[in-house]
Amino acid sequence: MPAVHTLKPGYFGKGSVETGKAEGPEEGPIRRSAISSDRLVTQPFEGIETVYDVVEYAARTHGTRKALGWRDVVDIHEEEKEVKKFVDGKEVTETKKWKYFQLSDYKYINFIELKEAVSEIARGLVEIGVTSDDVFNIFAQTSVNWQLMAHACGSISTTIATAYDTLGESGLTHSLNEPECVGLFTNAELLPTLHKVLANTPSIKFVIYDGEPSDTLVSGINAVRESIKVISLDELRALGKSQPTEPLKARLPKPETMACIMYTSGSTGPPKGVCITHANLVASVGAVYMLLGHHLTYDDTYLAYLPLAHVLEYIVELIMLFVGMTSGYGRVKTLTDASVRKCKGDLAAFQPSIMVGVPAVWETIRKGIVAKVNAGGSVRKSVFNGAMSLKKNNVPVLAQVADSVVLKSVRAATGGRLRITLSGGAALSHETQKFLDTALVMILQGYGMTESCGMCAILPPELMRYSSVGLPVPSIEIKLLDVKDAGYLSTNKQPQGEVCIRGPSVTKGYYKRPDLNDDETIFTKDGWFRTGDVGQWNEDGTLSLIDRVKNLVKLQGGEYIALERLESTYKACNYVGNICVHATPDAKQPVAIIIPHEVHLRHGLQNVSGVDSTRSLSELCHDPKVAELVLKECNAVGKKNGFKPMEILQAVILTPEEWTPENGLVTAAQKIQRNKIAKEFAKEIEQVYKEQ
Repeated sequence: MPAVHTLKPGYFGKGSVETGKAEGPEEGPIRRSAISSDRLVTQPFEGIETVYDVVEYAARTHGTRKALGWRDVVDIHEEEKEVKKFVDGKEVTETKKWKYFQLSDYKYINFIELKEAVSEIARGLVEIGVTSDDVFNIFAQTSVNWQLMAHACGSISTTIATAYDTLGESGLTHSLNEPECVGLFTNAELLPTLHKVLANTPSIKFVIYDGEPSDTLVSGINAVRESIKVISLDELRALGKSQPTEPLKARLPKPETMACIMYTSGSTGPPKGVCITHANLVASVGAVYMLLGHHLTYDDTYLAYLPLAHVLEYIVELIMLFVGMTSGYGRVKTLTDASVRKCKGDLAAFQPSIMVGVPAVWETIRKGIVAKVNAGGSVRKSVFNGAMSLKKNNVPVLAQVADSVVLKSVRAATGGRLRITLSGGAALSHETQKFLDTALVMILQGYGMTESCGMCAILPPELMRYSSVGLPVPSIEIKLLDVKDAGYLSTNKQPQGEVCIRGPSVTKGYYKRPDLNDDETIFTKDGWFRTGDVGQWNEDGTLSLIDRVKNLVKLQGGEYIALERLESTYKACNYVGNICVHATPDAKQPVAIIIPHEVHLRHGLQNVSGVDSTRSLSELCHDPKVAELVLKECNAVGKKNGFKPMEILQAVILTPEEWTPENGLVTAAQKIQRNKIAKEFAKEIEQVYKEQ
């Protein structure tokens, strides 16, 4: 495994320190990162005050180095596969078509070319009439063009609004109408969705797209309203190139200019637009640079594939631009060799050394490694398990042999150069973090939200430990508020409570939502934002997250259980693909609705008598013996992690159907829609509680 050679022992001192006494009863003292105890960070360097300053600095400092890389689609291969499913209690066989991309090698633009492209697009936008009072939406896949468009808008003080490319019609309509967007940038593949909502989004005048849509589709969009202008990004750039640069100077942003209305994925109602200024973003870049800058080198490369509409990806890419690291774009569907045809997957082709993922990505990678090992037979499995044991216990000499001989092949699947990865967006199970840390690469956890520009805390490699989200970032201070009912108190031996954040990278409010902005349970009068997350300070000054206040459920016996914490642990069970833990106040224990991990489940069922593991997944999900196996394995994981009796699952409900943003059971950011899942499986939940 490539060693982390950029460590600075002792750099973080005591980790975090108290910088102010408790401001009132039932709350803890204010803490900051020890390296920013005297003042919170507002910018990386003097003179960098806006996001456009970052673009200019990058061009000036990093010049002709590779900035952004992408792959063109060479061909699309279609393959057919038969899928069995239950419809109205009867098994039906459907033939499904699967598409696989064949991709080119990576192509690049350098930092100077990036700045020039941003300028051309900005001049094009000014020429067609986009003003600094307008809001421009980006409804597109993560790509070079997403960034070029965002930076072009930022350079002329035009606020962008974000929309996940997985949004359905109602979500897209909301994110276009609430900010009264004058136009949007999108991809040819997403134009059909846009076409359906344009009649209900009256403020839209400009539709800018990349890719190659059909003439019929473009004509159809033009025909919705006479005032709509449809232009390709190439045409916009060509138009901008012919315009003078002089008018751009008058349009440069100020620190207080709103850079972005970033829509949260909305797990509890319509998405909320978080107002993020240039100053917020620059403070976040400065904070991460102070905390982790020594780890981000010219030798490193970053694989970008998470949605740029999600604040985590957006801020990480901005930091990479600032430090001059090469970013290569990939897609979730083309990351591995198995998901492409006649070419390497993005991981093997780009060979990143730094990567960011959400827990679902890391769980998939871990389960993929285990499935591959299991498929290799009992000898290979024994060798792998032996190597993992040697490495975990750091047995002299043998640990190195295990690492370089056996585990090297595991790392080859991710390109072989990974040295630091970060998990954010939700809690990662202890088990998965430990497994991947041994077999693959160091996985650090981070904690953030849209309201904090993506970063509240990050665990630096120097302080590597499990189950901690790290130190407060240097642009934020944190205090804990008591959650008395559940016993989370700032006076506990390890102080616990609801995490409150304040600082230059924290938003001042939501777009057009005075009801939320004036709500003191969200934004307090003295500038604190209440996150709704329950945290705990550790002895080394790092923060751990225990759960969310709203996901604490009081059971029949009067004890509280933390649903998200249970889910992140049970997810480590190999038979679990996705999970929603549910409990009612009159229950003794929770139940779980589970989408099984098909490969692992079939492998495990080979040892269960009376079950034919080759039957359709739908049939297996309805078999009580299968449910019994999954329940037993989940609870074994729970007990191993020290769960109390009331945290152990009473029953499991298995379902073969995926949860997608389209069927409304997960958000665009893949967070489960707890209430909707409970409603969808209400009959089954009622039945299992009755039977117990």
